[in-house]
Amino acid sequence: MTSRKRLVFSYCCLALLLAVLFAVSLFWGSVALTPQAVLAALTGRGQDDALSVGIITQLRLPRAVMAALLGAALSAAGYLLQTFFANPIAGPFVMGISSGAKLAVALVMVLFLNYGLLTSSAVLILAAFAGAMAAMAFVLAAARRVQRMSILVICGVMIGYICSAITEFVVAFAQDSSIVNLHNWSQGSFSGMTWGNVRTAALVVLPALAAAFCLAKPMAAYQMGEAYARSVGVDVRRFSRLLVLLSSLLAACVTAFAGPISFVGIAVPHLVKQLLGSARPLYVLPGCCLGGAAFCLLCDLIARSLFAPMELSISAVTAVFGAPVVIGLLLRRNREDVR
Repeated sequence: MTSRKRLVFSYCCLALLLAVLFAVSLFWGSVALTPQAVLAALTGRGQDDALSVGIITQLRLPRAVMAALLGAALSAAGYLLQTFFANPIAGPFVMGISSGAKLAVALVMVLFLNYGLLTSSAVLILAAFAGAMAAMAFVLAAARRVQRMSILVICGVMIGYICSAITEFVVAFAQDSSIVNLHNWSQGSFSGMTWGNVRTAALVVLPALAAAFCLAKPMAAYQMGEAYARSVGVDVRRFSRLLVLLSSLLAACVTAFAGPISFVGIAVPHLVKQLLGSARPLYVLPGCCLGGAAFCLLCDLIARSLFAPMELSISAVTAVFGAPVVIGLLLRRNREDVR
């Protein structure tokens, strides 16, 4: 199979998988609905069954759209970080960015709730972005002092642990009784999504993804090394700042709405590159968006259906599927280093 045919075949498979998982997520859950009932609700012909219409249009459909949108964002953020650090195991969760965003959102939610105020989606995204950038600043400061990428990754993991520990203290000593919802959010979940959340997230994620696609050409040059990128006219400093800002913004948006979600940003880009047989950003970024959306839809479907009506945290499911991919990647790199 030629490379072009492989790309087309891979994109078709990812798109088909995404469409199937999206459809299944609408009629499969704690309340089973037939495909006919789902279709009637989506086309406006299900007024006689108000329960089915409400479940589809107000619960499952915005949740499925949000899972796909945030899955694409998280996978793209992971790929941008892997390109920036030139390390296949770099990702928002591993580098502590998601944990930094989580801590900032937790602090803002506790502060607002203690004063009887409501938090808007915009405030949560801004708080998450500030936390993500703070965590990223610590990682970049460590990058200037260490040369080995393995030590840098460990620093990111430690920053994530510190932020998670502080978040647990914040949740444990919060005074407001409604802060119980914060604990559920801190475990990672797509539950409770509304169309307002979808609109706000789309206003952040879609322009950020478009900007990432515009950087595909300089990213390809950057993958060849900073010296090569400079030789072909890439402003490396400006380009690096854009990668950091975009990856932090995408990861912050995911964390603000769904909490910290692990392994998606690491595993999906690696799987997509293996499937496409290419590492070119122009090809990998669309694959990451499709693959990340499908991966999160699958994990969300398992999280809310496996032990229904009890719901698992989304990070518990993504870790089950993503961790083996990371382990396999590390073992493969170790074999290559030995050779």
